[in-house]
Amino acid sequence: ARAVMTYVAKKCGICFQPPAIVLIYKDEDKDKTRQRIMPIRNFSKFSDCSRAAEQLKNNPRHKAYLEGVSLRQLEKFYGLLKGHLGGQSLAESLERIRREETIDPEEDMNKLDDKELAKRKSIMDELFEKNRKKKDDPDFVYNVEVEFPQDEQLESCGWDVESGEEI
Repeated sequence: ARAVMTYVAKKCGICFQPPAIVLIYKDEDKDKTRQRIMPIRNFSKFSDCSRAAEQLKNNPRHKAYLEGVSLRQLEKFYGLLKGHLGGQSLAESLERIRREETIDPEEDMNKLDDKELAKRKSIMDELFEKNRKKKDDPDFVYNVEVEFPQDEQLESCGWDVESGEEI
């Protein structure tokens, strides 16, 4: 049996034109850093971001590469693309996503439907993970940076919560 190839996600981003998720990863076997472009097809401003993210993550062609990229992260990228297709500026999309990711302590969780509740739970899990894993953890994967290759002036568009900078 062939050894399992191991890919370590380094950076993940989204490209609007043409729409694609771009992954920069390290191929452990060959000790090389490579880029993988996963074209996004059949996605419109009416598409469901979480479904699209799940389909991509479970796609047999990309599955092995996306091990280190969380489903929430992919959902964020689709959310940005959706905003872009709906005519939102990048700043507006980022702000909308940031608001969606903020847990309102006053909110009555009992009134939420299952889907919304699951979403809150995954946000909390992610925040917990983020706070638990610090940079010196051996299994810390730094995959929150977002790059938009076709838009040079937007270079600092990472969601790097650790740096404490507000977007």
